[in-house]
Amino acid sequence: MKYLFLLYDRPEGESPEPGSEDWMATLGAYQAADAAMVEAGVMIDCAPLQSVETATTVRIRNGETLLTDGPAAEIKEQLGGYALVDCANLDEALKWAATIPAALHGSVEVRPILEIS
Repeated sequence: MKYLFLLYDRPEGESPEPGSEDWMATLGAYQAADAAMVEAGVMIDCAPLQSVETATTVRIRNGETLLTDGPAAEIKEQLGGYALVDCANLDEALKWAATIPAALHGSVEVRPILEIS
């Protein structure tokens, strides 16, 4: 079964400064988690997202397309990336989600992919 991990991390301004020791350690932890999932054969794809300032939200209301700069919701933690995995079951997916550093400072939302035939 495929699962999408939505990686929410610390709000901007609370994250380590790029290039700092804490940032390098966090980057290494992400790389280690990714490598472990690749080695186990569960990783399909993963990537970080650009900052929320680059987001555009699209809504259709009464036949009119409305575009809003920014994310769909105002939240403290920010969606920072995703991982798409293929695991035997939810328990295995949750085990892998717990290895992702975003779980330490933010959260990892685990969502099963709805397979439509």
